[in-house]
Amino acid sequence: MAKLYPAPLSAIVLVLLASKLCIPCDSFSADRLTDRRLLVLVDDLAVRSSHSRFFSSLRSRGYELDFKLADDPSLALRRYGQYLYDGLILFSPSVQRFGGSLDLAAVLDFVDAGHDLILAADSSASDLMREIATDCGGPVLFRGIGHSLNAANSLVLKVLSASAAAYSANPSAELSQPPSLTGSAISLVSIVQARNNARVLITGSLDMFSNRHEKSGNEQFVTEISKWVFHERGHLKAVNLHHHKVGETNEPTMYRINDDLEYSVEIYEWSGSSWEPYLADDVQVQFYMMSPYVLKTLSTDQKGLYSTSFKVPDVYGVFQFKVDYQKLGYTSLSLSKQIPVQPFRHNEYARFITTAFPYYGASFSNMVGFFIFTVFYLYNK
Repeated sequence: MAKLYPAPLSAIVLVLLASKLCIPCDSFSADRLTDRRLLVLVDDLAVRSSHSRFFSSLRSRGYELDFKLADDPSLALRRYGQYLYDGLILFSPSVQRFGGSLDLAAVLDFVDAGHDLILAADSSASDLMREIATDCGGPVLFRGIGHSLNAANSLVLKVLSASAAAYSANPSAELSQPPSLTGSAISLVSIVQARNNARVLITGSLDMFSNRHEKSGNEQFVTEISKWVFHERGHLKAVNLHHHKVGETNEPTMYRINDDLEYSVEIYEWSGSSWEPYLADDVQVQFYMMSPYVLKTLSTDQKGLYSTSFKVPDVYGVFQFKVDYQKLGYTSLSLSKQIPVQPFRHNEYARFITTAFPYYGASFSNMVGFFIFTVFYLYNK
């Protein structure tokens, strides 16, 4: 259980992210990139003007923003089993309880369904905001609002850390006790990409998104990080997965052992406005049955097409072509296609096998010897 401490007045500006979000769900759908409806919950509608540059950046990228007070009694994320929004922005750090049908469980279910979340807080963060942050991940230590990440969790990434002179400690603890965290171990901005490719950004500084920092890099920072959260950066899709025998074009219903085959798939990356060829040299395919019998790195034509060729192993059964691609900052790809591999029929094997010549010789010599013995036995007096 994470310990949450009240933030003192000398709170540092922070952005926090979760530590564990292991959600076994379906992959994020590339088709949703055309659905850009975001629900923005605020404590005060004045945030629309005080943070207008950030919201204008979202609108210019094609998002439709629906502003509502966090305690609005009509709040709902879905209706008749369908989600009404594709992303959620929580700019309501002090809300104690959401209105309508929205609550902690509804927010977490929203992320579990593959949707994205930005949570901004400050030193007045309510217990509800802290619970959402805690349920999105592991131990969180508040003193400015800084936090620590679970180093064993591969789903969480630190984007911005504190300076070397910063420290984090429990303000209610004795002064003689050393600080809990120091320097770059304090995460200020962190992100999580769940196993279903949903993305989460939680920040402890609502002020970071405001218009008051014209001479700083805040505007560019929050714009670029929101592009990643809403899948305008680092989003991959795979299409036209195909395999066939060498020299053929049609996809067979089965392979025979020792067949030569070719495998190909097209991978593209969303640039924010169009799908562009994804360029990498680390995409691999497995020919898998219980364990991989073949592991091949796919070569690319620099236009999005990845392909390779190999020989079907001399083992029959039900195999899978598997591509399990995970790269930091990108959505994961998990592709599989099942295909049976059959042995040769009895009449398809070679009639004489070279390596079996000694056995052939032994059989024929045995027959000749038996014939000679029979003749000698019958006609010898």
